[in-house]
Amino acid sequence: MNIQRQYNLPNCTLILEGLNNDSGTDMANPRPELSILVNTECRFMGIAQKLQGGSSLLENLVKTVSEYAQGYLSGIPHPVHSQAEEDKIKIEKVSGQDIHRLIWYPSTQTDKPIEINLTTVQLFDLVEAIDQFVADSQTLPNLSLQLKPLSRRYRPPDEPLAQRAIPATLGIASLVVAAFALFFIPSPEVEEPEPDLSAPPTETAPLGQPSSETPPQQ
Repeated sequence: MNIQRQYNLPNCTLILEGLNNDSGTDMANPRPELSILVNTECRFMGIAQKLQGGSSLLENLVKTVSEYAQGYLSGIPHPVHSQAEEDKIKIEKVSGQDIHRLIWYPSTQTDKPIEINLTTVQLFDLVEAIDQFVADSQTLPNLSLQLKPLSRRYRPPDEPLAQRAIPATLGIASLVVAAFALFFIPSPEVEEPEPDLSAPPTETAPLGQPSSETPPQQ
């Protein structure tokens, strides 16, 4: 009985087809175990080209995508571990663009390698599809992928504590010097303006009384 597993994401679909090698397994089970892989297919939304092969394609795809995604997210180049000789996969970042070029060297074709340009969204939909497959205990449970986190030896060297503390120390010292200098600067004195004695005084008539000035006669 042919068994198919599909891991569907908006921009990527990973399809695995295979068989079960245990004759005693209840094939009426809605999710029988897929233990023998026959075909691997990976499609991307809006891209006519697809990846299609066998177990070597799936193994190389999982390893390469996982290692590349770790390096992309951490900003530290991740070394590519050994792949199967057939269906090798390579991923490289296109400089200055939001494009990740996936290069597939198919084992069953003699023409040039197949290149597929993926956006970051398409790439991480592929990462999610692979994560779903790896977490599926009913699909290829005996497949050993040996995924490893980045080793500490690939990390850039850490700065000594003294060097990392220098900028903070200089910042604190500058604040102390500025506060010390401001302490000795005298506060400016505010003087009230003196009245102008040369101007004649202005008389204001009380409310309700006529002004002393006589209106001009006609």
